[in-house]
Amino acid sequence: MLRAPDYLLEVDMNPTDVYCSHSRMQEIHLPTHKHLKGQFLYTEGGIVHLETEAKTYFIPARHFMWIPPGLNHSITANKSTVMLRNLYYPVSKQDQEFYRNIGIYPASDLLLEMLTYTKPWSGRHIDRSDPRDFTFIMAIKAILPDISKYSVPLALPYPKDERLLEVIRYMYRHIDDPLQLPALAKQFGFSERSLSRLFQQDVGMSFLQFFKIQRLLRALELLLDGKYAISEIAMMVGYSSLPTFSNTFNSILGVRPTEYVKLRGVRNNKDGTPKAR
Repeated sequence: MLRAPDYLLEVDMNPTDVYCSHSRMQEIHLPTHKHLKGQFLYTEGGIVHLETEAKTYFIPARHFMWIPPGLNHSITANKSTVMLRNLYYPVSKQDQEFYRNIGIYPASDLLLEMLTYTKPWSGRHIDRSDPRDFTFIMAIKAILPDISKYSVPLALPYPKDERLLEVIRYMYRHIDDPLQLPALAKQFGFSERSLSRLFQQDVGMSFLQFFKIQRLLRALELLLDGKYAISEIAMMVGYSSLPTFSNTFNSILGVRPTEYVKLRGVRNNKDGTPKAR
């Protein structure tokens, strides 16, 4: 049975300090584990899923995840070189409700700048004996509830069946194409019925549901990246109609793309194109 890497034992060595870790996965799977501290997790360089007993989460680019203390979870990535940027914080009964709930949130420019500042501190336990660094790293924790008003209400399960995993990787590479289940099944040697059943059995949703969420999660990444107009992003994730994209986005996520862009701290022109910096 796989066990969590030894460096995770560092996290809870001192219950009152903050442990900072910027490191690559090394393995594509971190087995189930938990911490006494709350975990701020930001990932770079790959596709990352985090699984709890209740749900499997997909962490989009330009988003961070808050994992409350004591929650069993495992992490799976598509490659071992994925960078995990972790800050582990003590959480007390006096802390806000935010710190006791799992969630995925857009990462603002301010938050990413502050996280970048902590890179040289990887492997350090930061406590009150270093007032300057401790004040800074605790400021990151303090602002999270205020800059995290919107939690992404989407979960995209990681398939356990290797055949389905191959199909889903193909879907991601062709996310702008009008993929249909019959043609997809034929291409991968399934009958339409058997592939449909495999989706339901393995990830608990239909092909159409999975593909829609896959497209919207990619749209979230592109919106926060700030390089493309909303109309361009709609085309990039397979929507030929901007109103259809906006309505689908709003019906599932509860906000329109123009509103979601503002969560990054970037203002767009009226036509949805990014303003020059």
